Amino acid sequence: MSDSAPRSTADEEWENLLHRWRTQQQPQPRPFFYSRVRARLVGEAVAVPQPLPNWLRWPSYAVMLAIVLLLSGDGALLR
Repeated sequence: MSDSAPRSTADEEWENLLHRWRTQQQPQPRPFFYSRVRARLVGEAVAVPQPLPNWLRWPSYAVMLAIVLLLSGDGALLR
């Protein structure tokens, strides 16, 4: 059985696909999208103050501080 419908070539199919993509409308952001993003960024910038400084929350600095305090003292903690 012969196929009587003309088949398009691969190049024509690509051209058709690209033409459809070019003619699509660009999606618009939802209303107030940028306002919400900006508010979230500003909200993250204003953070709750932490009880400990940042450097003390890093384990390596806390360990180094403990070592320095143990070694620099008069040895009262080691007795």
